[in-house]
Order: sequence, then structure tokens, then C-alpha cells
Amino acid sequence: MVAPADLERRDAIPVLYTRGTHYSVGYDVGRTFASIIHSFLEKSVPLNETYLPLFNTENGRKIYVDTYESVNKSFPQYIRELQGIADGAKVEFHKLFLLHIDDVITGGQDGNNQPIGCSTICVNEPDCVVLGHTEDALSEVLNHFYFVSAHIISEKPEGKHKVVEERFTSLCYAGHLPGYTMNANHHGLVFSINTLSAKTLVGGKTPRHFITRALLAAENFVQAQEILRDHGVGAADGCSINMTFLKQEGDRLFHNAEMGPATHGDESQLNILTASPGEHIIHVNSYQRLPVPEVTGLIIDSSVERMKTFAKYAPPKTVADVVQMLSDVTATEHKVFRDHGKNQKVKTICVGIIDCIKRTWTLYAENPAYVPPLVVLPLMLKD
Repeated sequence: MVAPADLERRDAIPVLYTRGTHYSVGYDVGRTFASIIHSFLEKSVPLNETYLPLFNTENGRKIYVDTYESVNKSFPQYIRELQGIADGAKVEFHKLFLLHIDDVITGGQDGNNQPIGCSTICVNEPDCVVLGHTEDALSEVLNHFYFVSAHIISEKPEGKHKVVEERFTSLCYAGHLPGYTMNANHHGLVFSINTLSAKTLVGGKTPRHFITRALLAAENFVQAQEILRDHGVGAADGCSINMTFLKQEGDRLFHNAEMGPATHGDESQLNILTASPGEHIIHVNSYQRLPVPEVTGLIIDSSVERMKTFAKYAPPKTVADVVQMLSDVTATEHKVFRDHGKNQKVKTICVGIIDCIKRTWTLYAENPAYVPPLVVLPLMLKD
């Protein structure tokens, strides 16, 4: 029996536990998930219809080379990790690197205006400390993701931040480095990402995928800010990072960092909002504070409508409140949980609830209003 070309939503998520060098961990990821990676590369509309054709132009190739050289100087270990994924899956490296350059390859103007992105709700109450997140992506990402739980120890300090050891669990899109979705490391950092689409992108800088990959090594909030600012280079594009540290002393604090491209200097634009006890944070896919010019179109329209949906609710205080809000399908066009028809360009591929008190990560493969969680993972912290 031949499998259908487009799989319906699956109640399945594979998990890989791996330990080794950056290259060997990448190789294990590529080898283990080769079929998923191959399938995703075949289906990816941005890769095949935009990035690869631009890669074959003089200007596109220059952006690719300049960005590769910059990343290889700052983070050679993550280039080796990505090479390991390519070798393990037996795919061309440049295709994977193009996925990480993303819309930067277009030359810097009018980035992605698809209604892609995610919704994040952080609740900071005495008896409820939760980060909830919908992972929303172009529809071809559905069924093309997996968990990677990795322990990497290097013989010498690696990259611009001199990292020796990393241990983390990350939800990964097929063929992508860890770090750009929902994540937790052994220092107690938990974080999620909302894609933001600045109008002007900068080739030769650090793509957001590599900055958030570096964030997986952060031991504290000071280090996290240093990584996001990316002194000496700066971000090529932008995103929002929602984070807290489970092992921090004193009151629990949540932070939302809006990161913008380094359009006028050698470090990322950065604005940080902190939620103290009794407060909450809601973020989607538009800049709320940082004055960065954005694209127009569906990604902004979607963000506006989702924020209007959230505004109809009382401030979230419990896990049940967060689940209800992230399950909402009442909006006319841009629903919070997106799964309406085969022709829908963007879908919610999963929902995650990270409970900072129970130290668990609950993942739903379908709308959590109607189905039980697929898996509940413990958050493993360093002694």
C-alpha cells in the first residue's frame, strides 16, 4: 500500500537522545530522521520556489557566502553540527543552510508576510508558573518535526561565547538546528520563539536560527542577553524570545525579548519586558515595543486578530486558562489554534505547556481542548 502524499495530522512525535561532539550529534539527528528531512526538503515551498532560485543568482550567492563566513567565524561548532545533520541524512548542506538564512537570502527587503508564527502565554502566579506556546508553521511542516535531547561536551571552549558543555531538549523542524521552537536546557532556561518579520533584513549578519541555537547554552539571564545582542555582528533578522530560568534566586521572573536586525551597527536591537509575580506576558508575531519597521500583510493581520481574541479573556491565572486560550478557534479568519482545511497555508503543528513548578513539558499534537497530551517530559536540570 502506498502512503498518501500528504499525511493527515499524526498523533506522533519521535524523540532522539544523543551524546557526543557537535558533528556527531548532528550526524545522529540526520541519520535518525533522514526520511523526515528528505520529505520536508521536497515539500518546502520557500526553499524550492524562493531560496534555491535566489541561491543561483549572483546577489543571492553573495548573501549566502557572506552569511556563511560570518556564522562560521562566530559559531563554527554549529556549522559542524549542521554539516553533521546534512551528512547523516545524505542531503546537500547548502539546502539546510538556506533554511537557516530564511528570507535574508531575498536581499533584505519585504520579508515573509505569510501568517506564520506562534502564540505564547506566560503566567507568573504563586501557584501557576507556566509558559504555553502554539507552534505554528507553514502547512508542510506538519508531521515534519521531532524532539532532540542532546548532551554535547567539547574538548575546548567553542565559538564566540566559549562554550564547553551543552545539554538541552528542543523541538526541531526537520533539518533545522535546535533552538528555534520550544526549548529547555540543563541550567533551567526554558524558552519559546515567536517569528517577527522586520521589513529590512541584513545579509552577512547572524541569522536568528543560529542566535537561538546559541541561547541553548545560556546559564543565566545576563548570558542570554549577551547572546541575543550578538556583539560584533548582530542579528540578520528578528524574533521574540519568551524565557525564564527555573534555578534563578529570588522571585520568579519571565522575560520577553524582542530582537531586531542589526541594521545600523554590529549588535542586535533588543527590548526586554519582564513579568514579575502576579503578572503575565502574551506575545505573537508583531513587534509590540521595539520600533522596527515590519512587513505588511498576513503575518501582521494574523497577529492583530489573535491578540484581539486573547483580549476577550480575563488575565490568565491557571494552566486551564492558558490551554483554553491557546485552543481558541472563534476568530473569523486567523484563529489561535489553526487546523482548518487542507488548503490552509499555516497550521498549528503542536501545543506545548511548560510547567515551571512541576518541571514538566507537556506536548499536544492536536487541539488540547479536545485531546489528551501526547507526551509529558520531565525537565532535567544540572545538579
